[in-house]
Amino acid sequence: MDILEQIKTWARVNSPWAIHFNSGSCNGCDIEILATLTPRYDLERFGVKLRGSPRHADVLICTGPVTLQARDRLRRIYEQMPEPKFVVAVGSCATSGGAFQGCYGVVGHIDEVIPVNAYVPGCPPRPEAIIDGVIKLLRSLQKTEPEVSLEKAEPVMAGT
Repeated sequence: MDILEQIKTWARVNSPWAIHFNSGSCNGCDIEILATLTPRYDLERFGVKLRGSPRHADVLICTGPVTLQARDRLRRIYEQMPEPKFVVAVGSCATSGGAFQGCYGVVGHIDEVIPVNAYVPGCPPRPEAIIDGVIKLLRSLQKTEPEVSLEKAEPVMAGT
């Protein structure tokens, strides 16, 4: 890896900007994500900053099952993010459809619509688990070999 790529990876790992998208959840996971931003858990100590625009974000944090109404919005937000982009699926609904799996208005889980890099299971997951999932994603970026594409990297599971 040349020095420029090392600097880019260092910056990407030490200062990721994230955007949060609720694709149809019950808001339990959303409350836990907001709790990670409070001074008690302080996700910002790892350099993660929550942004309001997908054009400024590196990491998309998704909660809930993908509903028919949110499917196109989720794809559009993902496509608006600059490369390289990463997705974290938070909660049982985002990882497997959860309690809403099989409902008439639900497409399914997040990776049926966009590729997912990290999974955080739980209903709802604790803020510590969400932080663990984001940190494991960032650590996996540091270990990426130059010939391996970040899009095809194996997803990581928090809590393992």
